This record gives sequence, structure tokens and C-alpha cells, in this order.
Amino acid sequence: MAVVHLINSDEHTRCATGSLLAAAGYKVHTYAVAGDYLVMEPDNEVGCLLLSLHLPGVNGLKFQAALHRYPAYERPIIFLTANADVASTVQAMQAGARDFLTEPVDGETLLAAVRAAVEHDQRRRANQALCDFVRSSIAALSERERKVLDGIAQGRLNKQLAVELGVSERTIKADRSQVMHRLGVRSLAEMVKLLIEARCDRGGFS
Repeated sequence: MAVVHLINSDEHTRCATGSLLAAAGYKVHTYAVAGDYLVMEPDNEVGCLLLSLHLPGVNGLKFQAALHRYPAYERPIIFLTANADVASTVQAMQAGARDFLTEPVDGETLLAAVRAAVEHDQRRRANQALCDFVRSSIAALSERERKVLDGIAQGRLNKQLAVELGVSERTIKADRSQVMHRLGVRSLAEMVKLLIEARCDRGGFS
């Protein structure tokens, strides 16, 4: 079950919005001030933040900026506020907010925004898990195997890699086979696709 962290100083809004989200099947945590969100232990649940622009103490935009320093607490952010201006909206979206809704907002619009934010978080987490797997697999390779992987990612042929690394093509093929085994793939195309999907093929591995 996805969790929505609702941060809003208005009690009526917290109750009404929380009830709507709960009825739609979300787990809801509510906070009157932004700091209360950071007091709780970070969790690994898929979800999003539904954040008010105007909050006591640290306002929504400053809180959004502060969250970048605490990756464990970061979630896709939807701003929900009664009073918004163009500058605030632009600043929030440029800083990575998924949506910016102005109250009053109908339930379907709100739920659609939450759905999209949760789906984004699911994709982000899946990609992070994939990248973590790829990087841990690469860390287990020998130095030459990493160079072979780097060469493959750059489109080099076995013959070229053999010359560059001063070994036989048979050795390059054996290294490539070991790399593929570590990454859990069965073909060169599958390996390249995995590296691209994990965004771990940039900047080299050696």
C-alpha cells in the first residue's frame, strides 16, 4: 500500500484530504508542520508528499529545498495550496515538484495527481534497485573485466579490446562471459540494454 505524507497546517484540510486519500486505498500520515515529517524514522515505502506552500516555520518551498539534503526522506512532491502565485509555482516545479494544485481542487484531480506521483516513485525505486544491483555486480569484477565491460558499453569489438588490453581474443571472450554471468544476462544485447536502463553505462567502469 502506497503512503501519502500530508503536510498542512489547516486541520480541516488535513482531515478532509486524509479521508479522501484513505478511501482511495492509501495509507495516510498527516503533519501540521514540516519538521514533524523529519522527526519520524525514514521508511522505504512507495509514496509521495502532499505539501502545503504556506506552513508555520519553514514554508513549503524551503522545505522542498531542504529535503534534497536528506535523501532518505525524499518523495515526489505535490503542492496543494489555497494561495499560490506564478513565481512560487515556477520555483516549485523547477525544483522537481510533480504537480502544483490550487485549492479548492476536486477529488478526481487530486487523486490523479497522487496516482501519478506514486507511479513515479515506484519507477524511481525500481530503477535505483536495478542500478544498485548493476554497480554491486561490477564491483565484484576484476580490473580487466571492468575494462572489457567499459569497452563493450562503448561499442568496441573483441578484437579491438584484445589489442588494447594486450591479451588474446579468447581471453576477452572469457572475460565477457564472466561479466554477463555477474550481471545475470544471456546476450550482449541484453547486457547493453540492462546498462542503459540502469543508467550505469556513463562515465566508464574502470
